[in-house]
Amino acid sequence: MINQVLPAGAVDRTDEDLLALYAYPAHSPWVRFNFIASLDGSATHQGVSAPLGNEGDRRLFGLLRRLCDVILVGAGTVRAEGYAGPLVSEEDTRWRVAHGMSGHPALAIISGTLGLDRDSELFQRSPVRPVLFTAATANPERVRSLSEVADVVVVGEDRIDSRTCADWLHSRGLGRILCEGGPGIFGGFIAEDSVNELCLSVSPLLTGGEGTRISAGADNPQLRAMTLASLLESNSALFGRWVRSGGA
Repeated sequence: MINQVLPAGAVDRTDEDLLALYAYPAHSPWVRFNFIASLDGSATHQGVSAPLGNEGDRRLFGLLRRLCDVILVGAGTVRAEGYAGPLVSEEDTRWRVAHGMSGHPALAIISGTLGLDRDSELFQRSPVRPVLFTAATANPERVRSLSEVADVVVVGEDRIDSRTCADWLHSRGLGRILCEGGPGIFGGFIAEDSVNELCLSVSPLLTGGEGTRISAGADNPQLRAMTLASLLESNSALFGRWVRSGGA
């Protein structure tokens, strides 16, 4: 059961209630990040995020994927979490088709070095041809090899430009962007002020370890103000949705 705390209290929200609450705005591109963190600030437990989530978190995770045009993720998260095969359920696929969307969201991966195995299940089992965003400094041989199994797109000279990634996706009709990490990707988008929304699940767990934060590498002195748009609760976990101030 997922209960709504804000903007108005309500008990046991249905999937349709939640889909309406998390609907993307009409204008795009819109970059939404989705993360989970423990009460003591860790984004992972023993290297992965899954142990931090509960049933409510997993339910919302699937619904957010249902709503997006593209799932954007860093190569490190792909290697740690596994993104092979379908990323949405059959129910999600039916809902998407019924609402005029493609059956499966596109998959875009950010990788500066293209350190991915072209023969991995990620490429062999993906229901859609992945997009790989990289920099001009990437190894040319890796570019040639991975171009056989994915669309390789250069979006920067010596680093990957987050705004260019979002604009490129939008130009292909993929303006509703869901980014699932990792911390370095989030940090890069923060530094370039390219984050429209953060969906953060606060797990009611203490890890006590040395897990990473949800963002890293954004060494920028400017603070980014966000506004709380909604808050949900399920079995002591909290699910907040913050939008960039002035950008809701």
